[in-house]
This record gives sequence, structure tokens and C-alpha cells, in this order.
Amino acid sequence: MLDFASLGADFFAEITTQPLENTFLIHKNQALKSQLQLDLDDKSLLKIAAGEQKFAGTQPLASIYAGHQFGHFVPQLGDGRCCLIGQAQGQELSLKGAGQTPFSRGADGRAVLRSSIREYLCSAAMNGLGIATTQALSLVGSSTQVYREQIETGAIVLRTAPSHIRFGHFELFAARGQVAQIKQLADFIIKNYYPDCQGKNRYVDFLNEVTKRTALMISHWQAQGFTHGVMNTDNMSILALTLDYGPFGFMETYNPGLVCNHSDHEGRYAFDQQPGVALWNLARLADSLASLIDAKQAKSVLEKYQNYLVKYYSKLMRQKFGLMEKSDDDNLLIGDFLQLLLQHKKDYSNSLRQLSEPEKLDSNADFATWLKRYQSRLEQEKNANRITLMKQINPKFILRNYLAETAIRKAENDKNYAEIGVLFDLLSSPFDEHLGFENYTFEPPDWAKNLQLSCSS
Repeated sequence: MLDFASLGADFFAEITTQPLENTFLIHKNQALKSQLQLDLDDKSLLKIAAGEQKFAGTQPLASIYAGHQFGHFVPQLGDGRCCLIGQAQGQELSLKGAGQTPFSRGADGRAVLRSSIREYLCSAAMNGLGIATTQALSLVGSSTQVYREQIETGAIVLRTAPSHIRFGHFELFAARGQVAQIKQLADFIIKNYYPDCQGKNRYVDFLNEVTKRTALMISHWQAQGFTHGVMNTDNMSILALTLDYGPFGFMETYNPGLVCNHSDHEGRYAFDQQPGVALWNLARLADSLASLIDAKQAKSVLEKYQNYLVKYYSKLMRQKFGLMEKSDDDNLLIGDFLQLLLQHKKDYSNSLRQLSEPEKLDSNADFATWLKRYQSRLEQEKNANRITLMKQINPKFILRNYLAETAIRKAENDKNYAEIGVLFDLLSSPFDEHLGFENYTFEPPDWAKNLQLSCSS
């Protein structure tokens, strides 16, 4: 039985999965499968991952929640195309694309191959980068036709996480005035996922820990150039995991104002807005906990967010620049480099990776002047392991949109899924050299520059 099911019927609806036609296993995450100790051959894995067979006899569930979408409150959402199907080694198993649920709001409950490939690969990429995330265990294809902007084929991602509970779960019950359910949910999460928050001020400590972990997650996003695209409160994990991959994007040409979601007309979820949006979302969570935490306590916790964020982000950026000791001028040095990247339209990830070998950087006079300052700063530390350490935090490989798009087109047009496996391996260990695959580090071709994606992506 799922731990989540112990919460009772107020929190979910039992569902029946709706299998796709002519399903086949495109790829599986063997390392994750081993970690979960799943003794399943590919045929058995396919049946479970395609929703054709229950996992260990567990009843599939779709959870109910609310959320603020682009700043506007929607009183009831829920798992419209996802369902929990089981649990293994403390990880929930969830199918995305297994059909309609009571919370589908008239939609078909399906996921298309295009979006499923993107989620599968980005889950691997984020995990490889050491960023807290849901993971993907398998990718299933089919012949089922699904209509989005055009006819596409349906697919299912089997994803895992210790919990898929979101800020929106609390918002639902707060909006309904169901304070007993708020307490029940908070107690459940504290007991199972925040065991250190068991004292007298357990709910304040819980909010503080969620705030701290969210700040850490966001600092990793900003340091590695990741833009989520849809930071609605229903896409915010209570465990601060990166959740729900849709119109995401990894920054290529450095642009702090990057908007990767073409539906985001006002740039609410632009790259440089993410830290502030996360705090706004945390404030909505704090509002939902008003029956457990008074306003003064909540305000005190939220005021810590910026300090957490600055602390984590500054440390990550110093590491990316090979600076292990803190210096007062580091922020200016780093900021000036980023400004040069913006001014000269340079690639973010490649430029930072090249910092470990400065001779590979642009010979432009502006960079040459900055490099003198940088070399002077490095001499203050004389860290013999600097290059090794820098290459362990500056990835050689990121999930560039054109790489994902190339894999998608090969899969859709040619039924060729080999590129998915190649990208999965590179992104799972993005700091390694992977000699012979340098073309996967190239900047995007003209057709793929500044790609924006839809929520169906």
C-alpha cells in the first residue's frame, strides 16, 4: 500500500489506468531500477510502466490539489494525467500519461512522445547535475493517437520521488477551510520526510526547512542556468524537488531575462525572476498554514529565504569560478564576467567550463582585462585541485533544446530512439569528458536559437 493512501479519501481518488495501444519500451533507467531493487524483466516492466498491470497489487491513485497558476488562484486542480501506482524503497512510482482522472478537467489525460522524451531526458540531466529532482525510470511509446496542436503519438513516463506532494495540496484545504486536513497533511509530511521537525515548534520548523530546501534548489537552478518555465504553486514540491518538466530550458547564450515558455507573455517565470517567484510561492504556502502558524512566525521564516538563497548561490558560483575561499570582491568579479557574457552573447555553460582552461576563452580585449583580475584572484589561493574541482561543477553537457529536438524528430519521424539513449548517458554524467562526443557541446544552430516551448512540451 502507498504511504500516501493512509491519508484517506479526502486527499485522492482511486482510478483505473487507461493503457495505450501497441506499447513498447523505448528506454529504461537501469541505475534507478537497481536502486529501487525492482526484480522485473523488460516485459514485466513494460506492463507496469504502460499502466497495463498493477504494481504489486497497489490501487492507483490521483491526488487532488489547488494552486496559483501565473499568479491566479485555481481552487481545484489535481493529477489530471498522473497517478501514483506504487512504492519501492521509499520512492513513490507515478505514471504520467496513463489516461483521464477525475481531475483531468475535460482533458484526455495523455502525454505525447515529444513532451515525454523531454521530461525523461531532463530528469536525467538534473539528477546528473546534482539538482534535487523527480527521476524517470522508464519511457514507453505507443501507436495511440493524441491531439495537441496536431496529431501525435501517446507516451508514458514512469517517474519516481519520495513524495509528489505540492504546495497546492495545502492550498486546496486552506481554501476550503478544512483545517483538520491541513494538520493531518503537515503531520504526515513531518513524520515521513522531515523527522527533525518534531519539537514544540514543529510547524514553524517545517516551514523553515521547506524554505531552506527551496532556496537551495533555486540556487542550483540559477547557478546551472536552468529555467523551469511554469513555477505555479501546484508545480512546487513540498520536498523542494524539481517537479513537472514542461517548457523548461537550459540557458545557452547568456541572457538573465530568458523566457522559455511561449505562454508566459509577461515574463513572470523568466530565468532572473525565479528566485522572487519561489519566495512568492512560499508565502502562499505560509498562508495555507495559517491555522498552524501565526502570521508573525511565518513572516520571520520567510525573511530568512533571501539569506539562504544568497548563501547557497554565492557558494555555488565561487565553486564554479574555482574560488574555494570567500573574498569581498568575488561577487563583483563574478558579476563582471556574467556581464561580459551578456554583452558579447557568449554561451553560459561552455564559457564557465572553459574557465578551468582560461586560454580557451575569448581573446577579446574586454575578456583579457577581466582575465588579469581573475588570475590575480586565483593566485591568492593557489589551489592545486582547482581545475578538477571546477570540472566537477561546470558541466560539459547540458540538455540543449536543439539536442532534445533532434532526438524527438528522429523518434517521431524515423522511429529511431537511439539518440535518446546517447543523450541519457551523456546527461547522466555531464561533468565527464566523454571523448568523441564534443559535437554535443556545440552551440545551437540558427534554426534552434531562442526556442520557446508550450506547456504541452
